Amino acid sequence: MRLINMTNSKTASRPSQVITLGCRLNSYESEVMRGHAETAGLDGAIIVNTCAVTGEAMRTARQTIRRAAKDNPEAPIIVTGCAAQIDAEMFATMPEVTRVIGNHEKMQAETWKPVDLLGGTEKVRVNDIMSVKETAGHLIDGMDGRARAYVQVQNGCDHRCTFCIIPYGRGNSRSVPAGDVVNMIKRLIETGHHEIVLTGVDLTSWGADLPGGPQLGNLVQRILKLVPELKQLRISSIDAIEMDDALFDAMGDPRIAPFMHLSLQHGDNLILKRMKRRHSREQAIELAQRLREIRPEMALGADIIAGFPTETDAAFENSLQLIEDCNIAFLHAFPYSPRPGTPAARMPQLEKTVIKARAARLREAGKSALVKHMDAHIGSETEVLVERGSQGRLPDFTPVTIDGCSAEAGRPVRARIIGHDTTRLKAMAL
Repeated sequence: MRLINMTNSKTASRPSQVITLGCRLNSYESEVMRGHAETAGLDGAIIVNTCAVTGEAMRTARQTIRRAAKDNPEAPIIVTGCAAQIDAEMFATMPEVTRVIGNHEKMQAETWKPVDLLGGTEKVRVNDIMSVKETAGHLIDGMDGRARAYVQVQNGCDHRCTFCIIPYGRGNSRSVPAGDVVNMIKRLIETGHHEIVLTGVDLTSWGADLPGGPQLGNLVQRILKLVPELKQLRISSIDAIEMDDALFDAMGDPRIAPFMHLSLQHGDNLILKRMKRRHSREQAIELAQRLREIRPEMALGADIIAGFPTETDAAFENSLQLIEDCNIAFLHAFPYSPRPGTPAARMPQLEKTVIKARAARLREAGKSALVKHMDAHIGSETEVLVERGSQGRLPDFTPVTIDGCSAEAGRPVRARIIGHDTTRLKAMAL
């Protein structure tokens, strides 16, 4: 067990470092933890915010911890996140680890007081996540400079997809009341943010646990009405089957960013059933078409898993075809990795070489789709939100490098798209 001398000047002279693995929500929460640690005066620690979405993610977490300990031999290693929540004892057996902190505990300011956190011998501080009722009452001043800020409006998940362990790391779905969300956004607008991103583990389940059971579309419409000074509202990943009519109606508002990331996972109906997903291939295609009818400029992203147990060649081809059928521009393709404790891990598994090859084909298809998407932008004049220096993004979230840009972060500029390098658009400021 690694302990720190509380008076050691070598570790007390520098701020704590946060290493983030996994999803964008983890990135948001890392910023909250960074703020809590700084406020509490926790210096010189290494905080590893882990992911548990696949078995590979767990292996990456262990490697990251060992590397951090090797590079920072004097620093205490604090491990938290979904992997720590799910398998706290495994991390506690690692000699490099000083403390293991649960997903609920990591968001509480009092957790990060140095005397409480590093004192004593209690190595694991992880409570039952399923007993947690409150959710994200946390607010950071923003990420990506002043360009955009992330507001966590929901946490946890009530669904039980056969490949997913995340509900056991995040707990059941719980929502932030609409009034609290609106107040958060007003504060962020006052501090100069151009764009607000709504985020959560299962964002479209927002409101199911609140009085009256409001849906996400109701929240979005309230934000647009009650915060008229908001320039742009972005909605992060959604479940394809849970998009409600009020949200479709809201998508017509030009202040809603024309981008949607869809949690599709596969393009074959039998595999979707075995994943225990609640949508069909046809419903995914219909959703993509409906979104583009409302906003023709809409860009879509999606998650697709390659090599799920029992996936045949024909089933895999359906996933490849779905990229074109839904006109996906931003594909997150990854190989299936069995996660112990999930039903899918007990299903007949494919050979690793087959999974790897199929994932590579998906990624190549994703690259081609992105090039097609960027080709369509060449010659257009558009608004770019500056993130830092010459880097920015279009409203549809396409990354751009802007020549001749002198605007500060968080400011929109007009630019002409002149080309791309297959990963970023190139533009000239107007």
